[in-house]
Order: sequence, then C-alpha cells, then structure tokens
Amino acid sequence: MYPKQMTDPMEAELTQNGFQALKSADEVTEALSSKEGTTLLVINSVCGCAAANARPAAIVSSKNEKHPTKLVTVFAGVDSEAVAKAREFTMPYPPSSPSMALFKDGNLVHFLERHDIEGYTAQAVAQKLVNAYNQFC
Repeated sequence: MYPKQMTDPMEAELTQNGFQALKSADEVTEALSSKEGTTLLVINSVCGCAAANARPAAIVSSKNEKHPTKLVTVFAGVDSEAVAKAREFTMPYPPSSPSMALFKDGNLVHFLERHDIEGYTAQAVAQKLVNAYNQFC
C-alpha cells in the first residue's frame, strides 16, 4: 500500500476532472455492470507512465465530442479490493497498471494495457481512446 499523502493528488487529478473514484468491490460491480451506456475505467498507478501518459490522456479524451457517459477509476496499490474486482471485469487481459477499459452496456469493448500507454505520448494515448469512443459511444 502506498501512503495516502502520495497517492491522493494522483487520484485527485482524475476526480477533479469528472472521474468517480471507486473504493470497494461493490462500487466497481455497480459501475461496470450497467447495461446502458458507456463507462471508461482507468486503473490508476503511481508509475511515471500513469503520470505522464495515462491520466492526461484519459482527461483529454473525455473532452471529445463522443465520450463515455461514465468515468471511473480505481488505484492499484491503494484500493486493493476495488482493483481486484475491476480486473475480473477486464478478463481475459492480464493485470496491468496503468490501464484503461471501455465498457458498453456492461461489456468490455476496448482495453489499453500498460504496453499501449508506456512509451507513447499522452496525446497518442488520448487518440487511441478517442478512436474507441468514436466507435462505441
């Protein structure tokens, strides 16, 4: 577990931009089981690629004309129960943080693993999300 004083600002970067932080398995189940609309899940992390690429990309992409109806996040290394449940919803993909999953009507339709984020610019990652939004939202 990481210290809250270290991770709170990283979580706030998303929550101050419209993302809901999910803290329990029940909250994750409720958010990702919705049979109507689209949901973007960001599995947040303390790593450099989360700071430089994933969080900025998620925020920028959410401003696209077509975007998910719901934005949610869990924090790896912080919200263990919520992350474990979120990873059940992102199967068959292996655990990856940071990562981003797009759900439509309760079904996983697009997933960006760490290797889809690390080494890319935030703008390039945002474009990957926008392309998915334009297809599924």
